[in-house]
Amino acid sequence: MFKCYAARTIVKMALIMAGIIVACTVLFYSVIKTDMINETVHYATKLADTIIKSTRYTMLTSDRITLANMIDNIGGQEDVEHVQIFNKKGLIMFSSRHGEIGSIVDKKAAGCIGCHVGPVATTMMGRMEQARRYVDDQGKNVLAITAPIYNEPDCSDASCHFHPAGQKVLGTLDIGLFEESLQKPLVVIKRRILVFCAILLVLTAAGAVFLFRTSAGGPVKELSDYVDRVESGHRDVEPPQSDGEVGAVGQSVRRMAVKLDATLVEIDTLKAEKKILEQELAKTKDSLNT
Repeated sequence: MFKCYAARTIVKMALIMAGIIVACTVLFYSVIKTDMINETVHYATKLADTIIKSTRYTMLTSDRITLANMIDNIGGQEDVEHVQIFNKKGLIMFSSRHGEIGSIVDKKAAGCIGCHVGPVATTMMGRMEQARRYVDDQGKNVLAITAPIYNEPDCSDASCHFHPAGQKVLGTLDIGLFEESLQKPLVVIKRRILVFCAILLVLTAAGAVFLFRTSAGGPVKELSDYVDRVESGHRDVEPPQSDGEVGAVGQSVRRMAVKLDATLVEIDTLKAEKKILEQELAKTKDSLNT
């Protein structure tokens, strides 16, 4: 009986603690992953802003050759999947992938639909709205940032430009970064969290077994042994000394054993008295018969 009770209790405790640990681990990893993705988006957005500021002078002076070289150099970086600059109409003016220069960007694509979802294009976008994630043709995960190139006074006032001051957006810079540099740390963190979770599960289960046996298992085992001795006829044995419900049950068993002894003595007495009465009754019948 004790073994069944102990096994059931330990298994239930282990399952509950395992569920809590696994849930907390998954939640913890999700929070870390979200924070790292947000930081990567922040980094990519800053990078896009830096590129826009770095190419600003070449745009003002219409130095297309220098601007094209800058785009090629940036696009040639190991972590960069693509760099594009297209005008307000969606015509790709510069790109690290030369084959798409001169083509029109689909306004329903993932990078454009955020601004062109309505009849009038949105001119202001938040950091997370500028970001999108997708898988390229090679099966690699890409994080892309779409950053508007805004019209400023020195753009509309420049002698070589014809952008009116009322035009808010001159074009768009789109840059895609491979997520491999993000995925590698996440894989390492995931493995370490899994190892930590496994160690925590083992230690928690061992601690639960130890606590159960010292706080509940031991007293319950003593109570079970005491009940077995009482049941076998050793009702003069004192119950185990324990606090709480286990001790109360032991005392109840002790009281029932005392009452049982008293009842058995009373039964034996009644049997003896009955035997005496039967003997006296037999003598009385014999005397009457004679």
